[in-house]
Amino acid sequence: ILKTLNSWFWWENIWMPINCTWEHFVDRDGLVFPKPHQLYATIPYAFVLLIIRFFSERFVAIPLAKALGIKNVRRVKPQPNPVLESYFRECSKHPSQSDIQGLAKKCNCTVHLVEKWFRRRRNLEIPTVLRKFREAFWRFSFYLTSSIAGFIFLYDKPWFYDIWQTWVGYPFQTLLPSQYWYYMAEISFYWSLLFTLGIDTKRKASWFCLALFYFFSPSQDFLAHVVHHLAAIGLMSGSWCGNYVRVGTLVMFVHDTADFWLEAAKMFNYARWEKTCNILFIIFAVVFFVTRIILFPFW
Repeated sequence: ILKTLNSWFWWENIWMPINCTWEHFVDRDGLVFPKPHQLYATIPYAFVLLIIRFFSERFVAIPLAKALGIKNVRRVKPQPNPVLESYFRECSKHPSQSDIQGLAKKCNCTVHLVEKWFRRRRNLEIPTVLRKFREAFWRFSFYLTSSIAGFIFLYDKPWFYDIWQTWVGYPFQTLLPSQYWYYMAEISFYWSLLFTLGIDTKRKASWFCLALFYFFSPSQDFLAHVVHHLAAIGLMSGSWCGNYVRVGTLVMFVHDTADFWLEAAKMFNYARWEKTCNILFIIFAVVFFVTRIILFPFW
């Protein structure tokens, strides 16, 4: 069964143009082609990015946050209480007054202490401003770096100025080293986001993903982000396997050039630099409109 599924999945009619097979994409005569097995490398690369993220957040983001006036607020942890912890995790984070009275009797303590415990426990669930800043800094750093690298990789290519050049010689277009590393970095980044989704600050996903899971899951944001990241990985991997690398790099560049402005606006919003935040958000809106609404569909 697995062999049948594997042969069906890699059926040439799905991935290749007419009259092309996988044998046509063997390196020859100085031509180098993308190979599906190269995508396995994105998993260890993702862990490398996580290591880079750890050190960049610790030694760059935190000092930068302090310089911008963000304080590291330490929240008081509630006293360990298995009964209250079990209720908090399994029943409700906001118990009713009658439940609080019942829990107070079980724990042999006052109602005030139970209310205080739940208040402190809920506060631990709320991410600190510093934590949000660190995560925004990491995304800003990657999107900015990938945008600069993408421009360096693409500015001297004819298909950067004429979209029809992406199809000249297709599908037998040789893979450039810059294209290889551009793809590896982008796919690895989304793998790393997927790996840390359970511990990162919960963010609102796209409206489409949220609508998809609105009626099916109590944790719409989490699953919506899972779908978003897997879709991004799937689309980039599919374009890699089909050698749509030229147009793929253009799509990645167009998407990343707006994102780092948004993350920068978030960082200054956390620092309460309202004017700077507003200016950056306006720039983001303009860049987003130009890249996603004009260039992406009509370029």
